[in-house]
Amino acid sequence: MKRILLATAGVGLVAVIAATIGFAKTTTPSGMVQVKAALPPLPADIKSRNRFIIGVKCDVPPFGYIDVQGKNAGFDVEIGRMFARYAFGRAQRVSFVCAPTAQREPLITNGRVDLVISTFTYTADRDTRIDFSRAYWKGTGRLLVKNDSSVQKLSDIAGKRVATTSGSVYDRWMKNCFKNTQVIVADTFTNAMLAFNQGRADAVMYDDAVLIPVAAADRTAKITDDVFLQAPFGIGMKQGNTQMKAWVDSRLALMKKKDQFLPILKANVPARFVPAFSKTILRPNNTFAYAAPGSPSVDTVCP
Repeated sequence: MKRILLATAGVGLVAVIAATIGFAKTTTPSGMVQVKAALPPLPADIKSRNRFIIGVKCDVPPFGYIDVQGKNAGFDVEIGRMFARYAFGRAQRVSFVCAPTAQREPLITNGRVDLVISTFTYTADRDTRIDFSRAYWKGTGRLLVKNDSSVQKLSDIAGKRVATTSGSVYDRWMKNCFKNTQVIVADTFTNAMLAFNQGRADAVMYDDAVLIPVAAADRTAKITDDVFLQAPFGIGMKQGNTQMKAWVDSRLALMKKKDQFLPILKANVPARFVPAFSKTILRPNNTFAYAAPGSPSVDTVCP
């Protein structure tokens, strides 16, 4: 009788712990009960709104742009829609706000968006003002030049005009490390490309996944061989919102486990680029992280 009472008490204790901590119970075909930790809950303010508000790029294919139907599209945009599915069961439960490079942090700190998924390179400096999710894309910087350009490698940009976007890691890196380079700062990637195409810039410095498709579509331009500023992208959010960070990181981990980044990549990148870029996304056997805590900010380390 005492054993029965103890067993009953033990079952009750497990039930209380599961209810308190947020565990989910499942039953296997053999009838055994398995207890699994439930995923972190959505912050109450977003749950009550029944909608995410997310900042994304609006002119940077394949990550974020406006398609021919006037709708937001791109790799980062689809991550936002996947988050809406996880949170509310519907991909439509998300509103997108254009988040040019220089506006990403203000959108977060001013509370205009819940998240920014906008080719957001993690740096130690940015991490002092906002919080980042775990890394989800392994970004790399490259140079776009004209075929007959005198710029053939990174060291050639001394004395040249190089376009990029305001507030980007490339903007700060060139100003820190290439004092003789004239940095043409544009408010958007579209305007940086305009400066290049109009001959006001000798090169464009930006993320490889953005520049490679541009070069593939323009026979007069090419990507130089140099690779630099290898730094992952993360999702930005208000600093100190631990519940939001836990929710986002857990869903990114779930997408990694289910290999859900690959179909998003295939839908947004030309097929010939998929093999190369499949190494830059989170996949079941593909993991990467930010620099170790205490490392210098990537945009301050000169070659």
